[in-house]
Amino acid sequence: MKRISLLSLTLAALAVSSTAFAGNPDRAGSAGAGQLLMNPWSLSTGLAGSNMATITGVEAGFLNVAGMAFVERTELAFSSQQYLVGSGITLNSLGFVQAMGSGVLGVTVTSMGFGDIPITTEDLPEGGIGSFSPSFSNIGISYAKAFSESIYGGMTLRIISESISNVRAGGISIDAGIRYNAGDDGRLKFGISLRNVGPPLRYGGDGMTLTATPQGQAESLTLMVRSERFEMPSLVNIGFGYEIFRKESLALVGTGQFTSNSFTKDNFSGGLELDFKDRVQLRVGYQHEEGLGSDETRTNAFTGPSAGFSAKFPTNGDGFIGIHYGYRTTNPFDGTHSLGFNISI
Repeated sequence: MKRISLLSLTLAALAVSSTAFAGNPDRAGSAGAGQLLMNPWSLSTGLAGSNMATITGVEAGFLNVAGMAFVERTELAFSSQQYLVGSGITLNSLGFVQAMGSGVLGVTVTSMGFGDIPITTEDLPEGGIGSFSPSFSNIGISYAKAFSESIYGGMTLRIISESISNVRAGGISIDAGIRYNAGDDGRLKFGISLRNVGPPLRYGGDGMTLTATPQGQAESLTLMVRSERFEMPSLVNIGFGYEIFRKESLALVGTGQFTSNSFTKDNFSGGLELDFKDRVQLRVGYQHEEGLGSDETRTNAFTGPSAGFSAKFPTNGDGFIGIHYGYRTTNPFDGTHSLGFNISI
């Protein structure tokens, strides 16, 4: 029955994805809400996001919500990321997960900062009339539970908001994920997640109006310009994790993942995590997509390698405080740095 349940959930996800994902890189740039593709969390950044089949806790809300089902108490997490250092973009995320009798409830909030951008007009292309700061954010409300000792699943409802001073867009999307721990020892894990599925969005607001005086008319008219709708950057992740060895206080885990993107190139990622006494973890990862090895064909600022580490400090009972750092190489810009912490109480 466990295998039948897993197969049914997997086929359902693939059936939905087969209608939503053309896997055509020619569609790159035609989707919106790109903030949903940016991983704001520190731990998974060090593995190039390849750990969707092994991730647990608050960070699972981004890669595979089924991983939240492994939380047994209360967990709080915060992460701050300098995205593409030199671009002035920052990502800040805050998450809360609470174990309940029937499952696990989680809430995550992510916001982007762009700094102050000068206001320019046709008459004043050099600015000097003030500045504005875009506001991009999303709020995820998640629920996950264990269906058996080896099958876990969950869903997230995400509220999306993007705006400047006089133009804004908002909507919702849904994420869903499952995870399967194979074998009695649980060393092999599989996962699949469907992310960013929702109705198209459209920008609107006072900034979409135009005031002009038609030829031959004495009075001016205000016209509303309707923007075109844009799709969500939907994708499917399929991944695995395997505990390569465990000897007393030392363990090595390998992770791998395939990502099918609906509006850009598909990619493969993999990583290794070395764990010492469940107190210190070292990570390396790599993400590859077609054309990444050449400056002429690369269409991604991320050049592949990533690395990171974590340190956990036990508290009273079975709780802990964890500090995490992740780094990804880029060209151009000076990489992406992410620093975060989580508390389990």
